[in-house]
Amino acid sequence: MVVDSNSVASMDDERSASPGPDDHLDLRPYRAGDEEALMRVCLETGAAGEDATDVFTLEPSLLSEVYLLPYLALESGLATVVAGRDGPPVGYVLGALDTAAFEAAAEERWWPSLRERFPRGAVADDSPEAVLVRRIHEPPSTPPEVLRDHPSHLHVDLLPAAQGRGLGRRLLERLFDQLAAAGSTGVHLGVSAANVRAIGFYRAMGFVEWPSDGSGSLTLVRRLQERA
Repeated sequence: MVVDSNSVASMDDERSASPGPDDHLDLRPYRAGDEEALMRVCLETGAAGEDATDVFTLEPSLLSEVYLLPYLALESGLATVVAGRDGPPVGYVLGALDTAAFEAAAEERWWPSLRERFPRGAVADDSPEAVLVRRIHEPPSTPPEVLRDHPSHLHVDLLPAAQGRGLGRRLLERLFDQLAAAGSTGVHLGVSAANVRAIGFYRAMGFVEWPSDGSGSLTLVRRLQERA
């Protein structure tokens, strides 16, 4: 099973929907207390952009433990959410400025406690959660050839209520500006090959495909600025 951690489920075409008078959504920085709502977003977009609530039934929080919460713990300054005036977040973008440093920090400060909570064999081998447990114990390292020009990475997810309003584009543009201002030359992300609409959105945002490893997941890259 390929878990999609970047689930803008449709092209972010502002013509496809418009907010109602009582449904204004805007961007704001992540703040403590958003976690529960963001975990809901993560779960409800975790199946190639579709709701994964009926997929991860044994440990529904595990998807967020892998793809959301480490970023809030280690790189909270790069987290931006989509929310209404008084409502909970319905989307977010997360980023890591230096992927290699983020992976090292997660190995030291995030994965050890999760390995204690979810030891190998904690869930059935044929369950969707087993993929996530294996990732906790064997987190992948991003290839250095990707990191040479694209050292940063991101995850972005929007519930259907937040799609079609240009918010996905604004989330990414805000993060691009933050990363470039901090000196990053480029950014990469992973997306399920099955999430065709999201791939179209990323291509419209300037991403191009990195050569595939045949895993069912695509790596897309985008330059932010030339190296000094």
